[in-house]
Amino acid sequence: MPYVRPDVQNVLNLLAAQPGPPMHEGTPEAARMMMRAMGPMMERPRGDLARVADVQIPSGHGHTIPARIYSAAANPGPGPVLAFYHGGGWVIGDLETHDSLCAEIARTLGVTVVSIDYRLAPEHPFPAATEDCIAASEWLATSPRDIGHPVTGLIPAGDSAGGNLAAVIAQQLHGKLAVPILAQWLIYPGVDMTATGGSMDEFADGYLLTRDGMTWFTAHYMGSDSEQFGHAYASPLAYDVAGQPPAMVFTCSLDPIRDQGRAYAAKLINHGVRTIFREAAGQIHGCMTIRGAIPSAQDDLMACLTDLRALLNEAVVAPAIAEAAE
Repeated sequence: MPYVRPDVQNVLNLLAAQPGPPMHEGTPEAARMMMRAMGPMMERPRGDLARVADVQIPSGHGHTIPARIYSAAANPGPGPVLAFYHGGGWVIGDLETHDSLCAEIARTLGVTVVSIDYRLAPEHPFPAATEDCIAASEWLATSPRDIGHPVTGLIPAGDSAGGNLAAVIAQQLHGKLAVPILAQWLIYPGVDMTATGGSMDEFADGYLLTRDGMTWFTAHYMGSDSEQFGHAYASPLAYDVAGQPPAMVFTCSLDPIRDQGRAYAAKLINHGVRTIFREAAGQIHGCMTIRGAIPSAQDDLMACLTDLRALLNEAVVAPAIAEAAE
């Protein structure tokens, strides 16, 4: 039997005792309601911040993209922005489900965080989510007035499906924006739509995210055209990562998509990309947004933010050293 942390086991026992069919046997709207309902029961309170503001980002395609800005400083000076793309299999999740997490990141890291509420499937199938995140990232790089300070760099970040989106943003936009991508933070990312076997079988059921749940998410987002599974916006693991910005990759040992995150970190390292890889033993997928019920997940988050801060410090120091050497 794999190692399971005591606080994780408590949550798994609670979830197993809940009546009703599993998420993948219901509708997307029912699943969205379920995820929203979990927040007040299992997540930590948002806490205080100097500024939390909702904005609308132009998509360039006739619709706007809701977003939420978090800042720990009332009058921040020039600095980077962490663009957060929430998880939920491209089908569920929103600004509210990741509100506490984004606030914690802003408060601890000391940077402005902008949470992106991209369009969801099946109403808006692949590649709508990626298109919205690309548009939002390009907008952020222009230092829009809504942000409240000049933007000096971008940090794509996200959990699960959001980790997929962050990886794609890094691949597609690195070196193409008005500001540099300083680092990328991939939290238990789904980066291979074709993945089978391994952790997908080992943790197929009983650990919150299930293999059937992943199939359900993929079907709603990607449809039945398996040829799309290998697209650069769907499976970034299959594409070139040489020259990518520094990466912090976080996985959980009890996660059915654990092996995808491991493989992506390994590929980054093998191609010479500065990478910090961290795996939480005995932890489950989705832990970052249920830190109230799993207190040890807060420690995992703080460790990730320490690592990410190290990458950001390096990103600032390296150009200064190069300039001094000229």
